[in-house]
Amino acid sequence: MKIAKIVSSNSHIDYIGRVVDALDTDAPPQAEDFGFAQFVNLPLENEDVVGVIYNSMLVNPEYANFGPRLSPKPELGNFSPDYLNEQGFLIGILLLGVKDRADKIVHGVPRRVVPAGQDVYKIEPREVRKFHTDENECLQIHYYSQIVAHAGLFAVPLLEAIIEQLHLECSDSDKQRLGVLKQTLAWQRTMSGMRL
Repeated sequence: MKIAKIVSSNSHIDYIGRVVDALDTDAPPQAEDFGFAQFVNLPLENEDVVGVIYNSMLVNPEYANFGPRLSPKPELGNFSPDYLNEQGFLIGILLLGVKDRADKIVHGVPRRVVPAGQDVYKIEPREVRKFHTDENECLQIHYYSQIVAHAGLFAVPLLEAIIEQLHLECSDSDKQRLGVLKQTLAWQRTMSGMRL
């Protein structure tokens, strides 16, 4: 399901997408389709870039518009057919790796630059699991340091949300490894809270 289009970037792995709405498609995404820690896919020519939503922002150009209105909002469409509701959602997408056409998965910084206007698609849980599984069916999260370095204050909550998603469909040994990682994140959160 298409949920957004890339409109800009903050860095090579930190992109901003505008969520598509009723003006863009007959079936716009629901709020749960572009929530925090939702994995997304950005299909390019030879590979799919995989990312995760780590931030959201509201766009409301009318907020500072305190001038008088000639007609109420529902009637603006009749009097001014070119009037568009420019309110919307922007989502921050952190790129985590790539999947090539041969289904080889690499976690890390993608080499390619994602162009403006690139469509962003929601990834279903089965594909999320596949992205996190190596050739021996073991769980892998090699992008951990990328999230810590680039997600700022959202890094720990994002990693915790990812662990919760992966915990649902993994082996007992992988659940133990995820448990240790979750305890480490809880310890880091506690220690960083004590420094403040």
